[in-house]
Amino acid sequence: MIDSFFIKKVVKVNLILMGLLFTFFSLQAQQKPNVIIIGHTTSATCTPSRYALMTGEYPWREKGRNILPGDAALVVSTKNITLPKVFKTAGYQTGIVGKWHLGLGDKVTKDWNGDISPGPNEIGFDYSFIFPATADRVPTVFMENHKVIGLEKNDTIRVDYQKKIGNEPTGKENPELLKLNSSVGHNNTIVNGIGRIGFMEGGKKARWTDEELAPTFLFKAMNFIEENQKKPFFLYYALHDIHVPRMPASMFKGKSSLGYRGDAILEMDWAVGELTKQLDRLGLTKNTIIIFSSDNGPVLDDGYADEAVSKNEGHLPAGLLRGGKMQVYEGGTRVPFIISWPAQIKPAVSMAMVNQVDFLASFASYLKVPIKNGEAADSENHFNAFVGKQQFGRSVMIEEGFNNLAIVKNNWKYIAPFGKQGEQLYDLNTDIVEKNNVADKFPSKTKELKDLLTQMDGRGKR
Repeated sequence: MIDSFFIKKVVKVNLILMGLLFTFFSLQAQQKPNVIIIGHTTSATCTPSRYALMTGEYPWREKGRNILPGDAALVVSTKNITLPKVFKTAGYQTGIVGKWHLGLGDKVTKDWNGDISPGPNEIGFDYSFIFPATADRVPTVFMENHKVIGLEKNDTIRVDYQKKIGNEPTGKENPELLKLNSSVGHNNTIVNGIGRIGFMEGGKKARWTDEELAPTFLFKAMNFIEENQKKPFFLYYALHDIHVPRMPASMFKGKSSLGYRGDAILEMDWAVGELTKQLDRLGLTKNTIIIFSSDNGPVLDDGYADEAVSKNEGHLPAGLLRGGKMQVYEGGTRVPFIISWPAQIKPAVSMAMVNQVDFLASFASYLKVPIKNGEAADSENHFNAFVGKQQFGRSVMIEEGFNNLAIVKNNWKYIAPFGKQGEQLYDLNTDIVEKNNVADKFPSKTKELKDLLTQMDGRGKR
């Protein structure tokens, strides 16, 4: 899912980003309503997309920015410019609430019972309330700023992603203890009747239950807004709901006909609605920019047997697009991308091609925050496209699947060979579903985009 700002002089608006990477912005000046844009993540998986959002840099330029385990070290530089630092420099109060998944500390081994840094606070957030990685990865605890919440001194937390530690039951060894079975993986330490990725012991009273995640994050997000309503603020509200394990609050269980996945969507919709009601109550709606998006394309079976497939009822999460999460096709990176700013944006659908990696340069330009040479090198200023003032955005964009890259230029898309797949070329103007590979039909266009991808990649052969 992203953030919240409030604008005063430079037209300091409140910005809220929210979703799996959803974004919610609040501005107090230049204004217009909702724009639906052809928006993209840089990547078809979560950590890489979030890295690009925070840094303005394609994640694949260096190793180690793939899907992280729950005990990973921080992968975002504390020295360089980041999206929250842009707002902090401009005088905003900055906060993050929800899923983090960009690593913590400066090494894998860390003392979960002490202060854990660097983390969100060190890359520009004044306030953070997160869980370290994802709901399906240990440690299953809340962290406020540098500390685990509710931890008892005599119940030390230990985490290991290489081997089993302690005597706690696992999904693999004790399936009879599960209230939600795994479809693949997700069978290590059991927490709240659900097997997780990785092994954990200790911290019994600090562990959250899945059903409380959405209400807790919502409360913390609303509290941040309440406390900062008189100041410009930026809130990154990283909703977790649609990510596995999908275990919504009890009041949403069974409310949809699509199983827990459908129930979690209703829960997410409720949370967004509660936040917008709060903005209305505080008189902030008009000057608040809300950006609602996602960190990758959709997936049904993502590791748990939660009936997402059997109860799908013909629903097409990616519409007609090919692919989804982890795939380099449009279904993997073309995501919901709605921007609301009632004072400045008129309702419209824009065909501008934009990417979350461009938030940094775009808002830095708007807020007149300088970016040093070499920082946020892949971020482009497309603020006018974001707010509907122009109908064009990027002309060139690179998309990352789980293990390969593609490049789009003026709606021609080239996908580099991967696995048993050879070169692919699609004309997205006429073939948005990427059904007809025309690489052999247009060899010069194929070579042009292949060479451009190699040039922009800058690392030679993958």
